[in-house]
Amino acid sequence: MQENDLRSGTPAATTASASPAQPRFGRLDLGLDRVRAAVSTAKEWLLGQQHADGYWCGELEADVMLEADYIFLHTLLGTGDPGKMQRAMNEILRHQNDDGGWSLYPGGPSNINYGVKAYHALKLMGWSQDDPILVKAREWVLANGGVVECNTFTKIYLCAFGQYDYDAVPAIPPEIVLAPNWFYFNIYEISSWSRGILVPLSIMYAKKPLKLLPAEQGIDELFVGGRANSDLHLRWDKKIVSWRNFFLFLDRMVHWAERIHIRPLRKVALKKAEEWMLERFEGSDGLGAIYPAMLNAIVALRHLGYSLDDPQMIRAMDEFEKLGIDCPEGTPEYPVPTFRMQPCLSPVWDTAQVVSSLGEAGLSSTDPRMIKAADWLLSKENRHKGDWAQKVKNVEPGGWAFFFNNIHYPDVDDTGEVLLALKMVDHPQEARQHDAAERAINWVFGMQCRNGGWASFDRDNTKMIFQYIPFADHNAMLDPPTVDITGRILETLAAYGYTRRDKRVEAAVQFILREQESDGSWFGRWGVNYLYGTFLVLRGLEAIGFDTNEPQVQQSVEWVRSVQNNDGGWGETCGTYDNPGSRGVGPSTPSQTAWALLALLAGGDTRSDSVAKGVRWLVDHQAEDGSWSELVPGRNGESYYTGTGFPRVFYLGYHLYKQYFPLLALTTYDKCMSRSDA
Repeated sequence: MQENDLRSGTPAATTASASPAQPRFGRLDLGLDRVRAAVSTAKEWLLGQQHADGYWCGELEADVMLEADYIFLHTLLGTGDPGKMQRAMNEILRHQNDDGGWSLYPGGPSNINYGVKAYHALKLMGWSQDDPILVKAREWVLANGGVVECNTFTKIYLCAFGQYDYDAVPAIPPEIVLAPNWFYFNIYEISSWSRGILVPLSIMYAKKPLKLLPAEQGIDELFVGGRANSDLHLRWDKKIVSWRNFFLFLDRMVHWAERIHIRPLRKVALKKAEEWMLERFEGSDGLGAIYPAMLNAIVALRHLGYSLDDPQMIRAMDEFEKLGIDCPEGTPEYPVPTFRMQPCLSPVWDTAQVVSSLGEAGLSSTDPRMIKAADWLLSKENRHKGDWAQKVKNVEPGGWAFFFNNIHYPDVDDTGEVLLALKMVDHPQEARQHDAAERAINWVFGMQCRNGGWASFDRDNTKMIFQYIPFADHNAMLDPPTVDITGRILETLAAYGYTRRDKRVEAAVQFILREQESDGSWFGRWGVNYLYGTFLVLRGLEAIGFDTNEPQVQQSVEWVRSVQNNDGGWGETCGTYDNPGSRGVGPSTPSQTAWALLALLAGGDTRSDSVAKGVRWLVDHQAEDGSWSELVPGRNGESYYTGTGFPRVFYLGYHLYKQYFPLLALTTYDKCMSRSDA
């Protein structure tokens, strides 16, 4: 048998691929009593985390870009708590890699944008370039191409301090907000998060903020051969005729017009962009309720002339600061004072997942804690026509957003999970719950894409040509339909009585089948990665009545078994987005082990050694208080990231994933075994 190296995540080669049709586990069988005890303690732990208002909201961990940009913002505006900024600096230092760089996720390779941002943040905090930490960081940055290799967002932030040239960054003219909806390129043809980031960024580009720094805080030393000798412009494609070159030519034309002040619509565009932002402040925890849009909006407002004591600025700054987690005393895992920022808050998502898991685990549908959670969820129902209504006409608003408050951007994924959660609760106001669910289902159907799948925030947001636009190098320009969301929606629709006889449901099934990978797995857009996609697809197909004996299901089940680690668990790293050939490979984690088990169980495998070993792994790794840990060994209290923000660009560590997904997996296993023994 192949040995399993958890550092590389080498999967087992033999026992993990045992046939599901073999005798029950024998020596591997834990006995359901132990599984049920694990379920009971997990339920109690989760119930102990419920907020007095009825919701759950776990920490959402990200990367040092957030702390670096926090220091950038307050340095640019001359604001901020010096103590928090010092603690943010400590947080940056906590995550430095041995090679001197910083990663998108714990254990991942160093990234050029993060290396430059972290280095500059430390210099803004008074560090000398001769400090050994910065020497090591600088060596890594220079060895990997220097500042010119950064993306547009990083370069524009550097321009604000005179560390890059505005003429050399891709143009983001505010006139983009003036394009009518019938025009091929308009802001509603790009993803909702790009919209929220780019509109204020276009104001920044037009206003070109500039705060000159003392020479010792500059980063000229991060340019290979020196800044004066560097070509700061984007490189042309070697193919003369290409979309990249076409858009680069347009970009240079826009810059030429900027230089000679041919911009007749600039004043109108800035006003429109300002109004667009302010409109989306209302009913939301900041613009888009996401970190980069909120930060850009603050800078944009300031350079539109808003004073620091203007109510709009105060509100924007307050919402931004709410994302912070201050640890002046440090933590048990890292006893150094730190301050870290979250990319957003996830109360609706976490609450819906917890309620679904608790309901599956047998918590009474009339339990006061379940009713309180459902009541809180119902209070967050979206009744506003947001950006989605630009394409989806004549559909009544319904659904839920990810956040505490964001009436402009409900999303299909959250709505599906909330609907599953509400199915677990007998709310005293039955008509209210029924009407909300009916509106949400109608809205979800209205959001279905032409190919049968569902995306997150928009319908048919699929114009792939936009990925060649020079400022689109953040790799998140579009919001296409995905199999993970579509699988969840199939499970949701099945819970509300829909079947494959409905043409819309069948179209979703066919979309999923078309998207299956050659090895049987499915890509995970919103979770890491193929384990996540495969788990949600198989849950959806099972719920909607797809025969588990079909070859598509059996091939996917076999793939899941084939990538099981020798310790009995499953894991997969964020690196699979860059290298799909490593799919299913990584150190075992509670959340991904749970996803793999849920996939196997949904695929009809209840009795293989793979299932038995996976269940044992979860039970053996549960702490006495009922919780699970996903800390990375030797990484200063960092967690494995199993959530995806933008593939290849931004990843997330949901702190409650490792709690409610194992609970759901163990509960589902218990039910499967109880049914088979009946």
